[in-house]
Amino acid sequence: MKIEVTSVDEYIKSFPEEIQFLLEKVRAIILETAPGVTEYISYGMPAYKTHGMPLLYFAGFRKHIGLYSLPTGHIHFSDELSAYKHGKGSVQFPLDKTLPFDLIKRIVKFRVQENKSKMK
Repeated sequence: MKIEVTSVDEYIKSFPEEIQFLLEKVRAIILETAPGVTEYISYGMPAYKTHGMPLLYFAGFRKHIGLYSLPTGHIHFSDELSAYKHGKGSVQFPLDKTLPFDLIKRIVKFRVQENKSKMK
């Protein structure tokens, strides 16, 4: 049974401490890299918008952290993401390996610029 959460803090606190640490790190990267980002819960997970448009989502699981940067974010970084289990707009970073925080930061930067360019 899955509990419904209403805030990102509540979402992160619903995980074991070792996963909370990683989720907080992903969250911090997003908040630092995307000026003016709006943070909320959508589809039961942390979600972010810039310029009124979806930026990306992330989620915690028992064995991985999921990052959902919409198809364009994954297409642009397809070579680097090919080392991970992934789909059209999602990637799974396994918890038994070091998370690629630099790659996550670059994906966030790319998506911020993409949303910004759509505003013009």
